[in-house]
Amino acid sequence: MSSKLWPLAALALVALVGAGCGGNGDSGGGNAAAATQGKAVKFAQCMRENGVSQFPDPDASGQLTIDGVLNGSSIDSDSPAWRQAIDACKDLQPPGFTGEERSAGEQDAALQFAQCIRENGVPDFPDPAAGQPLVDTNRIPSASTDQGMSILNAAMQKCGQGRSGALGLQGQ
Repeated sequence: MSSKLWPLAALALVALVGAGCGGNGDSGGGNAAAATQGKAVKFAQCMRENGVSQFPDPDASGQLTIDGVLNGSSIDSDSPAWRQAIDACKDLQPPGFTGEERSAGEQDAALQFAQCIRENGVPDFPDPAAGQPLVDTNRIPSASTDQGMSILNAAMQKCGQGRSGALGLQGQ
């Protein structure tokens, strides 16, 4: 896969994980969406001002998630700059950015999901740690191989079917 298409494939991967998580009825209307967009923009600016220069702006809908930011990027969520910026900008984090901590049931489902991914062609898929994204392609070496993203996408589609609620992805 070309280096130009890889980030797009990674974003598609994130969309696959979150499939079916939207559609909340829009009870808050346009004002809530505008507030979320504004908060996400301020958060992105804060992250850049605090040392994470490649931190992206939110998409047009105002959605900004840790999985969407990290997957397919060179941003290192284990770096001192990331930790310092997250701490400095925590009051500006948009709803659902970190996905909050997974409950015990959600963590069990996440571990089962990871096992399923490994059984379906991605043997280096890591177990998700508490407080970390469910999928981080930076931590899956095989994802950067010629067919890596195709294999990962196929495994995620198979393993993610019907699990979004158990994984704690509803409403994010």
